[in-house]
Amino acid sequence: MVPLGAEALAAQDDRDDGGGQRMIGKLRAMWRRRGQMAMIDAYFRGSLYLLPWLPVLSGMAPVMGRAGSSPLPVTLAGVAMGLNVAQAALAVPLLNRAVNRYLERGATPRTLLLVSGVLTLVTEVALFALITVHGPGDKDSVGSTGLAIGATLTPFFMAHSLVVSKRKFLAALAGSAVAAMALLFLLTHSWLSAVGMAVLLFFAGIWSFGLARPTGWLLGVIWKLDAARGTETRLAVAEERLRFSRDLHDVMGRNLAVIALKGELAVQLARRERPEAVEQMVEVQRIAQEAQREVREVVRGYRKADLQAELAGARSILRAAGVDCRIEGEEGAQLSPEVESALGWVVREGTTNVLRHAVEVRSCAVRTRIDPQRSVLVMTMENDGVTHPPDEAVAGSVPGSGLKGLRERLRPLGGSLTSGRVPNGGFRLTVELPVGVASG
Repeated sequence: MVPLGAEALAAQDDRDDGGGQRMIGKLRAMWRRRGQMAMIDAYFRGSLYLLPWLPVLSGMAPVMGRAGSSPLPVTLAGVAMGLNVAQAALAVPLLNRAVNRYLERGATPRTLLLVSGVLTLVTEVALFALITVHGPGDKDSVGSTGLAIGATLTPFFMAHSLVVSKRKFLAALAGSAVAAMALLFLLTHSWLSAVGMAVLLFFAGIWSFGLARPTGWLLGVIWKLDAARGTETRLAVAEERLRFSRDLHDVMGRNLAVIALKGELAVQLARRERPEAVEQMVEVQRIAQEAQREVREVVRGYRKADLQAELAGARSILRAAGVDCRIEGEEGAQLSPEVESALGWVVREGTTNVLRHAVEVRSCAVRTRIDPQRSVLVMTMENDGVTHPPDEAVAGSVPGSGLKGLRERLRPLGGSLTSGRVPNGGFRLTVELPVGVASG
C-alpha cells in the first residue's frame, strides 16, 4: 500500500512534468511564430551574444589558476574575472544595438559602448598590474595573462567594429596595439614581450572584426533579399490585377463603343422619325445585355477559366515569390468545362493562400489524379511553412471566406473540399470531384 503522502508527491511530480511540457510547447510555438527570417536573425545574433563569454572561460580561467595564494594577485585576478563577467552580460544589449546600427535600424549605442570601454580599460589595467606583480621572470603567468588581455578586448572590439567604418576601426586598433606595446615594454623592459603583446592585441581585433562585421553584413543581405522577395510577390499580384483590368477593358471598351455608336445612330433616326430607330435601340439593348454577361464572366473567372492556364499562372506567380512550385497530374484527362472551371478556381484560391504566407513557404505541390474505381478526380495542393493554426478550431472545417466560396462552387458538381494541417508542418487542400470520363 502506497502512503497517501507518496501519492500526493507523485501527483505533484506529474503536474510539474505536465507544466514543464506545456512550457516547452509554448516556447516552441513562440519560436515557430517568429517566421523564418526572424529565426535566422535570432540565430546569428545569439551566436554573437555567446562569443563574449569566451574570455571568461578560456582567457580568465588560466589566470585564476595561476594567481596563487597571495592576496594581491588573487584580488587582481578576481577583479578581472568579475569585470569580464559584467562585460559578457553587457555585450548582449550592446551587440544587439550595434547590429541594429549596422543595419541602419537604430542609433549608435554610445552609452553602452562607453561603459563597455571603461570595463575593458579597467580589466586591462588589472591584468597589466597582475603581470607587474608576477614579474617578467614568470613566463607562464605572463603568457596566460597576455592571452587574457587579448581575449578581454573581444566584446568591445566586436561592438566597435559594427558602429564605425572599417578605416576608423583599423586605425583605432593599430593605435591600441602600439600603446599596449609601449606600456608592456615599460613594465617588463622586454621588446620581445611587448611586440608579442602588440601582435596578440592586433590579432584579437582582427578576429573580432572578422566575426562581427561579416555577421552584420550577412544579416543585411538576408533582410534585403527578403524585402526583394516581398517586392516580387507584390509585383506578381499587381501583374495579375493588370491582366484582369486588361480583360475587363477588352470587354467593356469594345461593347461601350458599339453602344455609343448605335445610340447615336438611333438618336439620328428618331429625329427623322424613321422606324429603324427602334431596331437600333433593340440592338443597343442586346449589346448591353451581352456586355453585362461578359463582365460577369470576367469577374467570376469564367472568361479564361482554363485549368492549364491557371496552373501555369500559379507556377509563375509562386516562383516569382520565391516558392518552388511543382505540378503533377493527369495531363491527358478529358474534363467537362464545369469541372475545369471549378478546378481552376481551386488553383487560384490556393495560390492566393500560399502568397499570404510567402515569407515562410518554401515549396508547393499541386497533384491531380483520377481514381478509376470511384470515378473521382482528386486534386491536392500542399505547401510547407505554416506557422499559424487554422482560423477555426473544428476539425474538418474550412477556414476563410475564400475556401467557403470554393465549397459552394463545388457543391452543385457533387464535389467536396477539405483542408487542414498535415503532420510535417504544412497545409493541404484536397478537392474531390466526380468525373464521367477518365483520362484519355
